[in-house]
Amino acid sequence: MAAGTEGLEGIVLGPSQISMSVTDTTAWATAMNNLGISPVPLVSDPICVPAFEHSLGLVTGMAPVNPTMTGLSLLRPAVPQGLPVVKEIIHCASCTLFPANPNLPPPATRDRPPGCKTVFVGGLPENAAEEIIREVFEQCGTITALRKSKKNFCHIRFAEEFMVDKAIYLSGYRMRLGSSTDKKDTGRLHVDFAQARDDFYEWECKQRMFAREERHRRMLEDEQLRPPSPAPIVHYSEHEASLMAEKLKDENKFSEATSVLLAWFERGEVTRRSANNFYSMIQSVNSHSRRLMSEKAAHEQEMEDAKDRFKNALSGILTGLEQIVAVFKAASKQKAWDHFSKAQRKNIDVWRKQAEEVRNAHSEELMGIRHEEEMEMSDDDYEESPSKIPRVDESALAAQARALKEENDSLRWQLDAYRNEVELLKQEQGKFYRIEESHTKDQQLQFQQQAMQGMQQQLLALQEEYRKKELELEKIKEEKSQVQALLASLKEKETNGFAQSRKTSEGGAATLSLKSEKEALLVGIISAFLHVHPFGANIEYLWSYLQRLDAKISSGEIETLLLQLPNMFKQEFTGVGATLEKKWKFCGFEGIKCVSQ
Repeated sequence: MAAGTEGLEGIVLGPSQISMSVTDTTAWATAMNNLGISPVPLVSDPICVPAFEHSLGLVTGMAPVNPTMTGLSLLRPAVPQGLPVVKEIIHCASCTLFPANPNLPPPATRDRPPGCKTVFVGGLPENAAEEIIREVFEQCGTITALRKSKKNFCHIRFAEEFMVDKAIYLSGYRMRLGSSTDKKDTGRLHVDFAQARDDFYEWECKQRMFAREERHRRMLEDEQLRPPSPAPIVHYSEHEASLMAEKLKDENKFSEATSVLLAWFERGEVTRRSANNFYSMIQSVNSHSRRLMSEKAAHEQEMEDAKDRFKNALSGILTGLEQIVAVFKAASKQKAWDHFSKAQRKNIDVWRKQAEEVRNAHSEELMGIRHEEEMEMSDDDYEESPSKIPRVDESALAAQARALKEENDSLRWQLDAYRNEVELLKQEQGKFYRIEESHTKDQQLQFQQQAMQGMQQQLLALQEEYRKKELELEKIKEEKSQVQALLASLKEKETNGFAQSRKTSEGGAATLSLKSEKEALLVGIISAFLHVHPFGANIEYLWSYLQRLDAKISSGEIETLLLQLPNMFKQEFTGVGATLEKKWKFCGFEGIKCVSQ
């Protein structure tokens, strides 16, 4: 790593070492002519990309991308729309990089793979060595691997992802080695993202690490937000029952004791032996209800005292408001009113109206409270007066009648509820029976279907065997018929062979007479064809050959012609059974010997 750093420091060029300015139009035109490119006019500095930082070989202002933030790429500097981006010439120790024509479209790149640290560099000069490539691209960042091919391209892997964006910036530059103008020393660079397994593996490892950290963080948050689990319920015993009775008498531990008592009831801890202990605990619960009622009475008394204090405070406020209204009324009298200015009179009038509204609201509220108290007092007097005893009895009877009516209604509703429950139970029981019946029917149907499927499979197997047997029987019949035909032909040939040979020898040219010149030509062609096929040929093969010469000829005509000349052509059977085949052979040399004898 130290050697690489020293080499990098040795090739870094400062701004003072650049021999040509980007704004020098003459130098620019000369450089373009040397590369065989037509020069283009340059734009002014204010609209160009910011000055190139020669210590890095990149445009300044390009912030590196955080490698942990996947999916992001380096943003190009903002350039006004409609104006081409002009890049500067890059000078290195062994080569020079000339930017492409700014009017041309930017070089195309593929989609960036996740975690990409490798770039593909194409269009390298043929004479470009690995040291020169490393010299150019080490300005983009630390190179961990460089693989150069013999076909003018290479793959470069950087240490970080943001270095890839710096290397992509060099895409489109024309590279020239030294001051040579030879084609082998020049080439246009094409830098693109490359998909490497090592990059993708490192990216997956980072993603898994982030996922583990996220799961750990969520697990800690869930543990912090999870409510504490309730305390375990102790099992019933005589000792625990005595402790629970003491807790039921304590107001601070009453809720905890009731939860344990309910758990014991649900577990079925009440037996004849423990019934007395549970009864004493129920008495403690009942006594706690009396304590609650006494607390309620105390709170009601506190509420009454608060009402009294509120009424007294409200009356004091109302007295103060009356005094304020009296002050405003005194100020509104003619003796004092004439000495105030117009603005002062307006303010006093507004304040007086506001004070009167507040006074009226508070007085109404206080009157309402007093009216409620008078109504309560009159109700008490009405209950205590003996003259109104019959009315009280009548009201008590009416209240008792209403209570009885309500109790009757509640009983009727309970009866309806019980009826509905009974109907629901009947329906559920009927559904259960129906479900069982349907289940048994489904099982029977399933068994029958399985049996039917087994029978169908057996039937298919029997049908397949029957077809095989039929095919075998047909083959045997065909073989038998072929053998019988062969035996018949052999017998016929034996009986008629000598007679035909005598007739042909006696008849001579009379039996061998041909009807036309066409038949003679066919005999010659067939003889030549069968002579070059010593093992014979079937009638279809012979007919396919002759059909090329005469499309109108048929296989039947050829066969009749061959049968007319038994001394020239003979028929033989080859093969056994299904492979039995009938072939014709040329036997003219043997036939002429028989005829001559």
